[in-house]
Amino acid sequence: MAKPKKTPRPKAETPRGFRDYFGAEVTQRAEMLSKIAAVYHRYGFDALESAAVEKVEALGKFLPDVDRPNEGVFAWQEDAEAEKAGDWLALRYDLTAPLARVYAQHRNELPTPYRRYAMGPVWRNEKPGPGRYRQFYQCDADTVGTGSVAADAEICAMLADCLEEVGIERGDYIVRVNNRKVLNGVLEVAGLSGDDKEAERGIVLRAIDKLDRLGADGVRALLGEGRKDESGDFTEGAGLNDVSADVVMGFMQAKRDSGAATCKRLRELVGESAVGRDGVDELEAIAELLAAGGYGPDRIEIDPSVVRGLGYYTGPVYEAELTFEIKDEKGRARNFGSVAGGGRYDDLVKRFTGQEVPATGVSIGVDRLLAALHAKGRIDTAAPGPVVVTVMDKARMADYQAMVAELRQAGIRAEVYLGNPKNFGNQLKYADKRGSPIAVIEGDTEKENGVIQIKDLILGAKMAENATLEEWRDRPSQYEVPRGDLVERVREILELYR
Repeated sequence: MAKPKKTPRPKAETPRGFRDYFGAEVTQRAEMLSKIAAVYHRYGFDALESAAVEKVEALGKFLPDVDRPNEGVFAWQEDAEAEKAGDWLALRYDLTAPLARVYAQHRNELPTPYRRYAMGPVWRNEKPGPGRYRQFYQCDADTVGTGSVAADAEICAMLADCLEEVGIERGDYIVRVNNRKVLNGVLEVAGLSGDDKEAERGIVLRAIDKLDRLGADGVRALLGEGRKDESGDFTEGAGLNDVSADVVMGFMQAKRDSGAATCKRLRELVGESAVGRDGVDELEAIAELLAAGGYGPDRIEIDPSVVRGLGYYTGPVYEAELTFEIKDEKGRARNFGSVAGGGRYDDLVKRFTGQEVPATGVSIGVDRLLAALHAKGRIDTAAPGPVVVTVMDKARMADYQAMVAELRQAGIRAEVYLGNPKNFGNQLKYADKRGSPIAVIEGDTEKENGVIQIKDLILGAKMAENATLEEWRDRPSQYEVPRGDLVERVREILELYR
């Protein structure tokens, strides 16, 4: 008789494109989200927590098709094997599509305009890469139900305030603002309006988006006959004549020393285009509103090179860029780049209601912002662990729990060692692994004498690395104090390392 096959053990590994987050990472993200939420709340936005799962039809361009029903999203069909299969469902791809659904569903109960912020994970079924995961956090704020550019100006100001609130200093970032209508006007002047020019417009828009990578010459080639890269691969161009290509290149190079001068140049480029002139008017209005609130070009500037989500946005667009340099994995200096972006999208809610509902919003990339703060040395890579009360006698566990209770009631993070206390050295190794700043020791002798031992683990580690005998004597890393002084002495040490 054949032996039954053993069930193989599952591999203890995260799925491809996902990762686990531990202690300090989770704590730092929570603290950042709390700071950003405080700014959003100060601006009058209300919190919204929508479902993590949406009907796939609510996700716009990520509708299922016959061959790939989960393209771009993690999707499944309810009762797929039943005679009548159910809805296709998906983990949310972003926080904007759920907002459009929520507003369309509850608009009769919600105020207009509706101002909401949302924070949480989103999931994308896309090819992962270095630093690119299939699950990540977004932190959004949106105003739905007003077409006033004052809402766009407010979003830009709030974005600048958020960056400074989390620790990005003024001068280390810039919020750049452009307008999709201006670009549409430029394309109209260049002869690229109309349904028959959709393919050419797509090539032009992709070329504009590659300005930073290809430079002006590379983009110019893509506007014309095409471009051959270093490997010999040829990319077909838009086929524009020199006059039309000059108009597009002029748009990308329209930035001047001041917002007013930039808008003047843009107005020249859009010529008689009504949509283009409307876009320039909006940019001028945004700049005026921001200036009235004290947000000058040192923080927020008009910049025609901002081209994000061109098929998604319908008006002003904005992007927050960190301007300081960091070292890449090969030690080369490079700018950190974008950490947030957004814009006006007046057609998204219309998909549900059939009526145009203007909206504008921003999304902050929390993980990239945390990485930037780490790169600048403004966040410690490891958060301090708890004070550890060691156990010298299991029979006196109540005494140790009393110490921990006193520390916690004083607002100090603390724990009792709950492993096997037989080997005291293992208790100190545990405290080291936890990143604990202090160990508290009370043996039988200390108990009888009404004292405890305070061990400064941070100082001890520093002295073990590089210390002379005199330095040890000047400031011992372990000393005896009265039992009643526990909280006071622990607090004194913790203050030294803040």
